[in-house]
Order: sequence, then C-alpha cells, then structure tokens
Amino acid sequence: MSQILHAVSTLLSDPHTHILADDPPATSVPNPIPSYKPQLPSNVSGPTGTILGWVAGGGLALAVLGGLLGWAAVAVGENSERGGMAARGKKAIIMSLIAGIGIACTSGLVFAAYSMAA
Repeated sequence: MSQILHAVSTLLSDPHTHILADDPPATSVPNPIPSYKPQLPSNVSGPTGTILGWVAGGGLALAVLGGLLGWAAVAVGENSERGGMAARGKKAIIMSLIAGIGIACTSGLVFAAYSMAA
C-alpha cells in the first residue's frame, strides 16, 4: 500500500508530470507532419474514372435486367402453375436487388477513395 501512496505522491508533486485535466505546457511542439496533399497523376485519374463509371453503370443495368427477368419468371410461373419457375424468379429478384446494392456501394466507395486522393 505504501508503494501506491508513494507513486501517487510522486506523480502529483513532480512538476514535469501532466495529468489530462492540467493545462498544456507553455512551449508547444511544432507539427512534425509535413503539409502534403496526395493526388493521382492526371493521366491516371481520367481513364480510371471512366472505366469505373462504365463498369458500375453496366453492372447496375445488368442488375435491373435480372430483376425484370425475375419478375417475368414469377408472372409466367404463377400463371402457368409452375411453382419452380416462380420460386426461381423470386430468388432472382432478391439476388438482383442485393447485387445492385452491392455494386452501388462498392462503386461509391471506390469513387470516394479516388476523390480523396485527387
């Protein structure tokens, strides 16, 4: 117990020790991190953005097409009493929705990463 009291006493009485609630020291330390703005080379950022835009747009178009074909399969399956076709159509609708959300989120993250660097 005396070691704990001695440590607390030393901590509180030492003028070079700073507790979180204390004021900061009078001398400030200069910022060691240099001011640098990272950016992509201009000959890379343009084509990369174009390629990512086409890939994301094509993927979303295919996801919409898959959803429409899924709805068509559900309609044909229900009207012709083909339960398997209707079930596969419902699964296609759900998977197209998940794929579209995934493509949109991924392309958004990639564009955000490239815009941070630019």
